[in-house]
Amino acid sequence: MDQRRSTFQFKIQLRDVAPAIWRRIEVPAKYTFWDFHVAIQDAMGWLDYHLHAFRLRDPASDNEIQIGIPDPEPFEDEPDILPGWMIPVSRYLKVGDRINYEYDFGDGWEHDVEFEAIGSRQAKTIYPRCVAGARACPPEDCGGPHGYAELLETIATPRHPEYESTITWLGGSFDPKAFDPRRVRFDDPQKRWRVAFSRK
Repeated sequence: MDQRRSTFQFKIQLRDVAPAIWRRIEVPAKYTFWDFHVAIQDAMGWLDYHLHAFRLRDPASDNEIQIGIPDPEPFEDEPDILPGWMIPVSRYLKVGDRINYEYDFGDGWEHDVEFEAIGSRQAKTIYPRCVAGARACPPEDCGGPHGYAELLETIATPRHPEYESTITWLGGSFDPKAFDPRRVRFDDPQKRWRVAFSRK
C-alpha cells in the first residue's frame, strides 16, 4: 500500500444516543492518531475542549492500550497513555477493526470507530473529507448521553420550567436533526497541535 496515494475510511458512531449520531470519513493513510483525533472532532462537531483517548488492542501482545495525550504526572494505578502524534494509525489498525474513542472524560462521550475500507485518493479531492452522516453533534458540556437526552426533552417542551434558560444556554436554537456532510470543515492537525502544545 502506497500511503501517499491511499485513504482510510472510518465510520464513527456515538454510543448510548438514539436516534444514532454518526459520521463516515475518509482520511489520508499516513495519518497519526492525533491527526485522526482532529478529523473525528471536526466531523462530529466537537470543539476539542477536553481530553480524549483511543482504546484498542495491541495486535502483537493482545494487551489493551490507550492513545491520546499523556499525563505528565499520572497516578500509579493509571495505565500509560501513548502520544497520538507519534503513532501512525496504520501501525495498529486494519480493515474490519473496531475501537473505542472517548472524548471529555467528565461527560464520557464514547464513540464506536470502525475501519471500513482502504481506498485511493481521487483527483481534485481534498482529504480528510466527510462523505456521510446523520444528526447534529450534542452541545459541549451538556452532561453526556443522559444529560443530552434531558436537554432534548426540555427543548421539545416549551412549557418546561427550564425551557427558556436552556434555549438561552444553547445560544437561541438547536436542531438535533441537522447535519450536512458538505458543510464539514477540517482543521490542519499540525496547526491544532501547535495551538495545544506550543509554549507561549
